[in-house]
Amino acid sequence: MASYNSIVLVKQVPDTSRISGDAMNADGTIKRSALPAIFNPEDLCALEAALEVKDRFGGTVTVVSMGPPKAADVLRECLYRGADRAILVTDRGAAGSDTLATSYILSQAIKTVGAFDFVFCGRQAIDGDTAQTGPQCAEKLGIPQVAYLLEIVDVKDGKATLKRSIGDGWEVVRTTLPALVTVVREANEPRPCAAIRVMRNKHKRVPAEVQDPASLAPEDRLEQWSLADINADLDRCGFAGSPTKVHKVTSIVLKTEGHTSIEATEEGVRALVAELVKDRALA
Repeated sequence: MASYNSIVLVKQVPDTSRISGDAMNADGTIKRSALPAIFNPEDLCALEAALEVKDRFGGTVTVVSMGPPKAADVLRECLYRGADRAILVTDRGAAGSDTLATSYILSQAIKTVGAFDFVFCGRQAIDGDTAQTGPQCAEKLGIPQVAYLLEIVDVKDGKATLKRSIGDGWEVVRTTLPALVTVVREANEPRPCAAIRVMRNKHKRVPAEVQDPASLAPEDRLEQWSLADINADLDRCGFAGSPTKVHKVTSIVLKTEGHTSIEATEEGVRALVAELVKDRALA
């Protein structure tokens, strides 16, 4: 019986549901230190999809994250839920990476991991909402991609049959493997952490998290990779590899200034349509 090796890309993000005036910088960007860090929701669904492949068809699940040492929190959570291996790519040279640089770094990390059948990632991260990193990784890896996964129908003979969202409906597609798959929240309900896995992995740390890395016992060490470890071209990482430039950030606040009651009559509907045309809400 065939088994399938999955790599999952995960990200630690600020909890944007708690944004307030105190959590914003003067230029309108998020003050990340003022918000709690959480597991990006759709990346958690991507992890669950990979674990489903492992449960149904056999194989392994390797999780990769790029970020500061604090991002190791989400890697431990992945191990608690059933991942077999967790790797943090952390390097000052990666700071300031836009989606182009991030996808390059992650694709280099994927190549360094080795042979795989699936790369799973969330559709998008809540701190950016671009939905670009996953597809850009697929392009850099030269593999097919299936976006907006809803359900894993079947995997056999080197091909995967997948059900994906197309906005106002769904379609079933088949792809050859290896392939990259982005996952939406509606795809599944992530499983809880397993107590036995928490006890086994709660002391694991990447070297950058501790004052004396040499003191880490081998069984308590999470893998930590630098840009050099993944043979990354520094000109394609961080600020140097990020063509995206933010010229202006505008904070928009919607305010209520009263309301108008519309009578449930033909005349009332005509008046509503006329007002919408006047406001150019309707052409």
